[in-house]
Amino acid sequence: MSFPLFDLTGKTALITGSSQGIGLALARGLAEHGATVILNGRDEAKLADAQKQLSADGFAVHAVAFDATDQASVAAGIDRIEAEIGAIDILINNAGMQYRSPLEDFPADKWQQLLTTNISSVFYVGQAVARHMITRGHGKIINIASVQSELARPGIAPYTATKGAVKNLTKGMSTDWARHGLQVNAIAPGYFKTPLNQALVDNPEFSAWLEKRTPAARWGNVDELVGAAVFLSGKGSSFVNGHTLYVDGGITISL
Repeated sequence: MSFPLFDLTGKTALITGSSQGIGLALARGLAEHGATVILNGRDEAKLADAQKQLSADGFAVHAVAFDATDQASVAAGIDRIEAEIGAIDILINNAGMQYRSPLEDFPADKWQQLLTTNISSVFYVGQAVARHMITRGHGKIINIASVQSELARPGIAPYTATKGAVKNLTKGMSTDWARHGLQVNAIAPGYFKTPLNQALVDNPEFSAWLEKRTPAARWGNVDELVGAAVFLSGKGSSFVNGHTLYVDGGITISL
């Protein structure tokens, strides 16, 4: 039985920050639906391990290391992919970081690092890939936002600012590029069990609070983001643009 609205066969997807966590889960999910995936990150050893995992399961996978926070590195990396691997049909801007500190003591260098990692990378990679997509008249870009695109918590105000910016940058990308045949949307994960959140997962007090705060009463598992990514990557979302899809167990809709 074929499901063409969700079939990614023949498509090539680049996922930044995909050597572990959400990025790797999304890479696997898109590969399971037929896409050739390109893993990206700065750590070549971690990328090689991730590539080996997916290749061992029979998926078509490449690994291209470049720094998503450096515009020159991004431009060279995207040009290399387009020339040596093929056209990028799907981009998932997943690279990101977190840093927790009381706002009054938040280090200025960490503020700058958050801005560069969480916002500039989305702009740099999105722009470089879109330039190629525009000439072809089609393409899918998915930016990874967060429940912190809507909500705030103590100790992460700068992170919240960056994820709010990702949501609005998604709207701006769509406004400029939809006319060229691109669909640009965002996925906003709630609280998922990832290496980024491991300290919170291991904190019984926080986990208990989260289970009470979330209508679904649990942490999310990273494979539960795959459905949203496949939908936004495929034909089924051909008229969805500038949208942020919350995958959060209901946390953003419940007091």
